Amino acid sequence: MAKREDGRIIETALEARGAERGPTVRNVLVWSTTLVVAGFAAVYVFYF
Repeated sequence: MAKREDGRIIETALEARGAERGPTVRNVLVWSTTLVVAGFAAVYVFYF
């Protein structure tokens, strides 16, 4: 539960996020970029 000290709200990291940790933005970016590059490579191989 959030506490108030000296006019400031103090929370744990989990409380501040408001949820459990999910996939990080970095992981989503890496996987999506990898899939796009693989898709472009497949198109190149099959059409040229």
